[in-house]
Amino acid sequence: MHELSIAMSIIEIAEENAKNANTSVISEIELEIGTQAGVVMDALTFAIEAAKKGTMLEGAKWVINEVPAIARCADCKHEFPTPDLFSPCPKCGNPFSDVFQGRELRVKSLKAE
Repeated sequence: MHELSIAMSIIEIAEENAKNANTSVISEIELEIGTQAGVVMDALTFAIEAAKKGTMLEGAKWVINEVPAIARCADCKHEFPTPDLFSPCPKCGNPFSDVFQGRELRVKSLKAE
């Protein structure tokens, strides 16, 4: 379950930033996770609950924003929402596109005290 290592990395990043800002408690963390990031959200939520114990984020509010996947057709440059990497362009039918949004996995913001 790679979601546990993702949760631990998120906590490590958050704690490092909080320490650099001379704070000891993180009250809120906001994440952006794309629908094509390869993360199982239920597994990540479970992993966060286990990993946050005893950390600066134990009592923090976790806000997770899912970012929808959007592709750009390689031919006609039409942009369209896509549920997967293999959907053809709905405008011209070209099977080749570039998913330029929806692979995000980042800490967007922290609120610390």
